Amino acid sequence: MPMTDLSRAQLAQYIDHTLLKPEATMADVRALAAEAVELGAYSICISPNMLSEAALGGQPLELGDVKIAVVAGFPSGKHVPEIKAAEAARAVADGAHEVDMVIDVGAARAGRFDLVEAEIRAVREAIPGALLKVIIESAALDEEQIVAACHAAEAAVADYVKTSTGFHPAGGASVEAVRLMRETVGDRLGVKASGGIRDYAAAMAMIDAGASRLGLSGTAKVLAECPE
Repeated sequence: MPMTDLSRAQLAQYIDHTLLKPEATMADVRALAAEAVELGAYSICISPNMLSEAALGGQPLELGDVKIAVVAGFPSGKHVPEIKAAEAARAVADGAHEVDMVIDVGAARAGRFDLVEAEIRAVREAIPGALLKVIIESAALDEEQIVAACHAAEAAVADYVKTSTGFHPAGGASVEAVRLMRETVGDRLGVKASGGIRDYAAAMAMIDAGASRLGLSGTAKVLAECPE
């Protein structure tokens, strides 16, 4: 049994209701937005081009109090910092409240955390008024690298560290990685668990380990399993 006792509405406020499939259409995103409002999710997390004027066609998403998070450098992280920063800035200009950026995981694996910190800082400086989450792809890193990536994110004044894109073959979030990330950043940064969280038990295990936000595509199923 989970240690944390949350109502369905409280659990919903942990959730970034996510749709990042390459084949997603604008109709899919509008359906995601409507479902997020219905379920009481904290935000939706979508691809950056879905906020463009061309995609929206003059019809903004109907979200009420639900926030908009957009990814940058997604999913590989193999973009130069200037491109990640420009992508993030454009997303915020288009209406995003939060940006989930992917680090250069190869740089982290090579121990080049100076480069990791620099790219995070470039994005941070490009979106001073928005919340910044840093995706470290924890399943592809060892414990020492996870800790160093979290330190780089904190040094670059990010707001959150996030486990995973959900697209890496190494896997998604794990309880162990979330716990280590929370121990590393303390209460100074948020921790987002994302990737492979498909049921209520898994969601609550992540929260008990220290997650303060969850990235879920199967939000309705997870909330339906909540014994409110």
